[in-house]
Amino acid sequence: MQADTIITGATVITMDAERRVIRNGGIAFSGDCIVAVGKAADLAAIEAREVVDGSRFLLTPGFVNAHVHLTETLIRGFIPGDLPFDETLGRWVIPLYKDHAPAEQAVAAKLAIAAMLRTGTTTFLEAGTVIAFDEVMAAIAETGIRGRVGRWTEDRAWDPAANAEALTRNAFAALERDLEAYPQDGRRIAAWPNLIGHMTATDALWRCVTDLARRTGTGVSAHMSPVAGDSAWYLAQTGKRAVEHLSDLGVLGPHLNLVHMVHIDAREAELVAASGANVTHCPDAALRGGYGVTRRGLFPEMAAAGVNIALGTDGADNHDMMRVMALMASLFRDAREDRSLFPAHAALEMATLNGAKVLGLSDSIGALAVGMKADIVAHDIRRPEWVPLNNPVEQLVASADGRGVDSVWVDGVRVVADHRCTLIDEDALWTEGQAMAEAVLGRSGLPLVSEWPII
Repeated sequence: MQADTIITGATVITMDAERRVIRNGGIAFSGDCIVAVGKAADLAAIEAREVVDGSRFLLTPGFVNAHVHLTETLIRGFIPGDLPFDETLGRWVIPLYKDHAPAEQAVAAKLAIAAMLRTGTTTFLEAGTVIAFDEVMAAIAETGIRGRVGRWTEDRAWDPAANAEALTRNAFAALERDLEAYPQDGRRIAAWPNLIGHMTATDALWRCVTDLARRTGTGVSAHMSPVAGDSAWYLAQTGKRAVEHLSDLGVLGPHLNLVHMVHIDAREAELVAASGANVTHCPDAALRGGYGVTRRGLFPEMAAAGVNIALGTDGADNHDMMRVMALMASLFRDAREDRSLFPAHAALEMATLNGAKVLGLSDSIGALAVGMKADIVAHDIRRPEWVPLNNPVEQLVASADGRGVDSVWVDGVRVVADHRCTLIDEDALWTEGQAMAEAVLGRSGLPLVSEWPII
């Protein structure tokens, strides 16, 4: 057998069907696909153009971030953390975000991608909030990451004078154009017909987008019920809770990814399970946002009912999926006083295999196995959090974080080496990002809120 690259002598968490963890193992890949995984001795006969000494590496599949706001990084750290949810969005987040120029959105997206790649994320699903869609797609096309991206899409006519039919027609037409321009034809970065969600989309748009996703083999991701407001609105307008209303519309199904889903009841959880819809939980965002997830969240019940639960980082503050896994493996154990809930291996499945299922990519990503894409993360185990290396899965989730990621391959291309992105000029990006953030925040007129003086 021949290969382009072989990484040998590493510890390998395969996430394959047998969930093998291989000490002194190796992975060989040709082009964009894995051709062999096993003990290093068993792979010794493979001829490869490049041999990477993996003795200081633990290898995992690339992580899948199933919910990330790609273009919020320029306002990182600026939003006060102690304001009510509606005020945070209405006065701070959305006005700041919509004031971005196209070039600023493009740089913000590259900052997010650099942060994801550097911490082991190889595939992402964007939250459906990109405004300068073409500019962002052009900026991220050569970064090497794999992703599905959605534009900011809503059509609810909050102004009675607005042309409601035109809002729906224009919103849907834009999504159709995106899928034509950036189809899922083998390219790493493609479009999805995502929705903002909450109560911002009409029933007509929900039905149209669902039909579009089913016809094109894409999917729909939408925010729903992080706090009580979504279901309160649906109850007032339709007499049913949010997920019950979506069920009545016929839009639930395996194509759908509902994000947050903290303030749902048992009946809504049952409907999600019966439909095969996916749920993405963002534990860091939920805790920071004070959503009440430990008190209200039905994630243990949904998992027990067979709901596919993936993980996401959400907004600008954190793009490290390893931190998210650690939270997922902790918060419900404490909330329910049950140490059996969401052990480390379950959290790792959520960040790999379950995320791959959300994106319809279970046959190509999420595991290190023959025939799968060569999306590989090399964690440097010559660090204090890894020594001694006893149980690799437990230590990956409980002890380590993304700062230990040394190298990352996507489609067999080494996009991170020695802790730096290879396809992104990081120094230039840091400089440009700082200047653009200062410009965005400066023209906003909003104050920098800090309890301590910044001088």
